[in-house]
Amino acid sequence: MSQTPATVGPYRVIAPFQATLGQLPVAESRFLARSGDGERTVLVCVPLPDSDRGRWAVEAATAASLSVPGFLPVIEADTTAELPWYATPYVPLLTLPEALAAHGGPLPERTVLALGSSLAAGLAAAHAKGVVHAGLSPSAVFLSTEGPRIGSFGAVRAAGPDGEARGDIPWLTAGCVAPEQAAGGRPRPLGDVHALGAVIAFAATGHTAPERDELPASLRATVAACLSRDPARRPQAAELMHRLTPTAVASQATVLDTTAALPLPAGIIAALARQSASVLAADPPLAPR
Repeated sequence: MSQTPATVGPYRVIAPFQATLGQLPVAESRFLARSGDGERTVLVCVPLPDSDRGRWAVEAATAASLSVPGFLPVIEADTTAELPWYATPYVPLLTLPEALAAHGGPLPERTVLALGSSLAAGLAAAHAKGVVHAGLSPSAVFLSTEGPRIGSFGAVRAAGPDGEARGDIPWLTAGCVAPEQAAGGRPRPLGDVHALGAVIAFAATGHTAPERDELPASLRATVAACLSRDPARRPQAAELMHRLTPTAVASQATVLDTTAALPLPAGIIAALARQSASVLAADPPLAPR
């Protein structure tokens, strides 16, 4: 949005939640907001000015009806309003690009493996219900002390109908949209796997399409398989979860275990603590981030 609104639905906006993403786009506008009684703080999301509000609203309504581990939980939404919106409970969280910035570079290999495994588990749970996320990208992944969460549900579908090329949509992250989806194909589970490969690559290198030698040796074959142009050559999300599960938690992980230990570096934990303190003190409104 070009300006920060005073309110979104019943919530009073206290600050924009704009990630420090550099050149990476965000598929929706996000704000920190508080209920009128001051008792609840939420992250509220609305469509971008140049997106199709109708299609975005359909995706938001679907997200609100889901109950999938590893996805941001939607507690309230109004998809019929002039400006549709949805809200998720606030906990201190950073987008993946912000986490890399707080850490000062790519994440440690152990963290990347645990992150990838948790995200794969969330996608596998969704796929088991017949749901395709169709929007995974670095800016759609949030890290917190409660584990990673996936937002921006349906960003690829909201970008354009099936059969219409999506390759030049400015708010879709290059490298994250599977080739068949960019060409207008219907989003399917293996498209989510392609996006996850790009997210894992970003976490490990700072790029969604790194050179093979930039990746840690333990990730090269897996990322290459995920990013295959041929969907049939990509692993299923459940298989990918087991490939990425660090040895220390392999015996405990299941397809629904999206809270397996995610070792966060000290810089990220410190950034989460600073954010939490700022939000708690946010009345009057926070300055834009």
